[in-house]
Amino acid sequence: MTSEQITATGTWQVAPEPFTTPDATALRRAYYAEVAGRYWRRSVTDAEIDQGLRDDPADGLAAPTGCFVVGRYEGRPLSCGGIRLLDPTTAELTRVYVDPRARGTGGGAALLGALEDAGRELGAERIRLDTRSDLVEARRLYARQGYAEIPAYNRGPYAEHWFEKRISGTGGNPAQTARINP
Repeated sequence: MTSEQITATGTWQVAPEPFTTPDATALRRAYYAEVAGRYWRRSVTDAEIDQGLRDDPADGLAAPTGCFVVGRYEGRPLSCGGIRLLDPTTAELTRVYVDPRARGTGGGAALLGALEDAGRELGAERIRLDTRSDLVEARRLYARQGYAEIPAYNRGPYAEHWFEKRISGTGGNPAQTARINP
């Protein structure tokens, strides 16, 4: 087994990509393995990953209602995420993932920037998302990128924290004082 270290001296490129490409599928599998494994507090089997992906379709993650992106660091696919419209002015982030080996290299900020740009292109004025308490790295990333915690906007079975960021308009951004609630 070889170990690889990724340093923050490279370049991220994030671009739209169909949800079903081999790279997008591999990243979604890694995302599901991590979030399910952390939730269940054990390793996740390939069969469980397969079932999880079948139960989590790409609804709304393609034009005209959304977009899925893959981030490449020095050409290697190491992040992904999706955005979809909830209504004409509100978009939602989903399946946001940065490979653990690439965390700390700016990939999360690059990924969110690309997804926010996609949200603007869809006509969204704000972006919302939900996440779990145990995904502390994600919660920190969202706060650093200007997302503020808000009251629950959905009843997702795994949603424990909700965030929002205004991405257009002239009003003040409530997320400028973003903090993470325990």
